[in-house]
Amino acid sequence: MYQFSRRIYRELAPLVTQDSTGECRQRLLESCEATVERLARDRRYFARPARSLFGDVRSHFTLSDQQYVYRVIDRNVSLAITYLEQLPPGFDIGTGPRECRASTRRGTPCQREPLPGRDYCPSHKHLEEPLEQTPVAAEQTPVAA
Repeated sequence: MYQFSRRIYRELAPLVTQDSTGECRQRLLESCEATVERLARDRRYFARPARSLFGDVRSHFTLSDQQYVYRVIDRNVSLAITYLEQLPPGFDIGTGPRECRASTRRGTPCQREPLPGRDYCPSHKHLEEPLEQTPVAAEQTPVAA
C-alpha cells in the first residue's frame, strides 16, 4: 500500500504552495499515508476516501491546481481500491493484527481477534451488520371472488 500513498505524494509535491519550513509537504505526505492505511484497514467503513484526502490537503494548493489535485487523488485511490478488491478473502496485507471493532462495558476496545471475514469477535458477532439486505417479498394470497 506504500506505493499508492507515495505515488500521490510524488505527483502532488511539486505543486504544493511554498513555505519556508516544508510543513505543507510533510502534512501532504502524512495525509496520503493515513488515508491509504485507513483504506487498507477498514475499507468497508471509509465511504469516500478520495474526497476525504482532498479535503485534508486542498489548502496546500493554489485554486487553479485543485482540479488536477483531485483527479490525481481520485485516480490513485481508485487503483488502490481495485488492488484491494483483487486480493483473496482474508489476506493480510501487513497492516498489523486484526482487532474486534467493539468496545467493552468499560469503554475500552475489545482485545480479541475477529472471526475470519468478519469485523467482530465471537463475543460481539451479534453486532455485525449484514452487507446486503434483501427485501423479503410479502406472500400474497389470491382473493376468492
